[in-house]
Amino acid sequence: MTEEVKTSPLADFDWDAYEKGETQGEKTREELTKTYDESLNTVKDKEVIEGTIIALNKREAVVNIGYKSDGIIPMNEFRYNPDLKVGDTVEVFIENQEDKKGQLILSHRKARASRSWERVNQALANDEIIKGYIKCRTKGGMIVDVFGIEAFLPGSQIDVKPIRDYDIFVGKTMEFKVVKINEEFKNVVVSHKALIEAELEQQKREIIAKLEKGQVLEGTVKNITGYGVFIDLGGVDGLIHITDLSWGRVSHPEEVVQLDQKLNVVILDFDDEKKRIALGLKQLMPHPWDALDADLKVGDKVKGKVVVMADYGAFVEIAPGVEGLIHVSEMSWSQHLRSAQDFMKVGDEIEAVVLTLDREDRKMSLGIKQLKNDPWEEIDVKYPIGSKHTAKVRNFTNFGVFVELEEGVDGLIHISDLSWTKKIKHPSEFTQIGADIDVQVLEIDKNNRRLSLGHKQLEENPWDVFETIFTVGSVHEGTIVELLDKGAVIALPYGVEGFATPKHLVKEDGTQAKVDEKLAFKVIEFNKDSKRIILSHSRIFEDEAKAEKAEVKKAKRAAKRQEEAPALTTPIEKTTLGDIEALAALKEQLSKK
Repeated sequence: MTEEVKTSPLADFDWDAYEKGETQGEKTREELTKTYDESLNTVKDKEVIEGTIIALNKREAVVNIGYKSDGIIPMNEFRYNPDLKVGDTVEVFIENQEDKKGQLILSHRKARASRSWERVNQALANDEIIKGYIKCRTKGGMIVDVFGIEAFLPGSQIDVKPIRDYDIFVGKTMEFKVVKINEEFKNVVVSHKALIEAELEQQKREIIAKLEKGQVLEGTVKNITGYGVFIDLGGVDGLIHITDLSWGRVSHPEEVVQLDQKLNVVILDFDDEKKRIALGLKQLMPHPWDALDADLKVGDKVKGKVVVMADYGAFVEIAPGVEGLIHVSEMSWSQHLRSAQDFMKVGDEIEAVVLTLDREDRKMSLGIKQLKNDPWEEIDVKYPIGSKHTAKVRNFTNFGVFVELEEGVDGLIHISDLSWTKKIKHPSEFTQIGADIDVQVLEIDKNNRRLSLGHKQLEENPWDVFETIFTVGSVHEGTIVELLDKGAVIALPYGVEGFATPKHLVKEDGTQAKVDEKLAFKVIEFNKDSKRIILSHSRIFEDEAKAEKAEVKKAKRAAKRQEEAPALTTPIEKTTLGDIEALAALKEQLSKK
C-alpha cells in the first residue's frame, strides 16, 4: 500500500476570490503546487512498487500507484488470477513515468518476474499453495505460468487419476505446490496432485481400515491395462487381474469392462499394510463347470472354439469358462511327431470326442482323430504285402526314408531298398522331403503299427542280367569316379559300379590311375547277393604277358618234340606193320581151318 500523505487547509485562503475566478498571487501558486507534489508518491523508473486496481474491463486494468497519473496494464498479464477485482493490490514494475503521451507505463508481468525466484523458493521452503496459469501442452506434461516463470507440470502430477485428455487443462488457472527447483538450469517443477493427495490419504486410511476379504464393494473403472483393471473404491485403488475378470478366456480387459464403468467387485486379498488390494469380478458369478450338462460323459461328441494354441495341443472352449485340451497325439492317427498348428488354429470351430472328464478338478481332454476309423484296423486288407502304392516323403534318417501312405499310416523304406545299383550314403541323395515316391509293401507289423516298404522292388533285379554280362574274366571300359584309401569306385556300363584296390590300378607304364580316367577293367570277382564287382586294370596286361610267356614255352616244347620225333617213328612203324602182316596171315590160316 502507498503511504497516505495528510495535508491541512490554508487558513488565509480567499474563497471569494477563487469563486470570482481571480487568481492568487505567485507565491500562493507555488505553495499550492508544492502542497500537491507532496501529496504524491515519489517513484523511479525500473522500480517495483504496489498499486491498487481502480478499474477493470476485458482488455485492461487501471492501477493507481499514488502518482499524478494512473497506469494501464493488459489483462493477459493477470490471466493466472481470474479472481482479480477492483480494490486488489498488485505489484507493478515502472517502465516509464511518462511516455510521449504523458502516460504512466506499468507492467505486472515484469514485477512478478523480478521477484519470481524469490517467491518460488519461498513457496518451496514454506510448502505454500500458489496459483498458476496453464499456458500450453508439452512433451510429458504442461507448461504453467507461476510468478511469471514457465514451470513444468508433469502429466503424472496433474491429478491422482490418469489423465486421458490434457488439452482440457490448457487455459485454466489452478493451485499448485512447488516440488522441485533447479537453480542451475532455472527449472521449476510444480504439482497439483500433491494438493489433493494429503486429503485422499486420510480418506484412504478410513476406507482400508474397514476392508475385509470377501467383502463386496462398488467401484469405478479408473484405468485399463493389458494385465488388468484398476478400480477406484472411493479414494483407494484396487486391481482386478485379467484372469479374475471372467471365467472364460480374455485377450484384453477391454473385452469385459469400459472406462468409468461402475461395477461390483469382491476383495480377494490385500497385503499387511493394505496398500495392494486384489479384486475379483468373476467370483461374483457362478462357475461355468457347475452349470455343465450333467449328462455329458466320456465318448460324447462336443462342439467348441479353439481359444489357445500350443505345440503340444489346443485348448477348446465348449462353453464360456469350460475348456478341454486336445493333445497333438489325439489329433491324428499318424505316429510321427507334428505340431498342433498343423491341424488347427485359434478361432476354428471344431467337433471333438470327450476322452476324459473330471468334474471335481474341472478338467477335460478331447480328441478329434476318434471321429475317423483307425486305418490300422484293416491295414492288411488295404495294404497287403506285395501291393504297390504312392507315398509322400515325410522324414529322413541315416538308415532310410519315412513316408506316409495316408494320414495315420506311415512306413519305412530302408536305404538298401531304394536302388538296385546306386550305392546311396544318405536318402537325401535319392529323394527329398515332400516328394511322392512309389513303394511296395514288404512287411506288416500290425502290433507296432509299422510297415516295411521298398522302392527298388518295383523294378526287376538287374543283377540277374549283370551276372551274364560281367562274368569273371570279361573286360569292360570304366571311369574312375572316386578315389579312396582302400581303392577306387569305377562307373561301368548300365549304371553299375565296381571297385578296384590300389594294386589293381597300376598302369602298364607303372603309374597309378587317376580320377575321371577312362580305362579297361577286367572282372576278377562277381557277387550277385552282395552286389559286388571287383575289377582290375593291371590284370589285363599282366594276363597278356603271362599268356605270351606261356605261348613261348609251348612253342619251345613243340619244337623240341619235333626234333626227337624221326628217330622214334621208324622202328615203331616197321614193328607195327610187321605185326599187322603176321596177324593177317594168322587170321587167314585160321579162317581156312
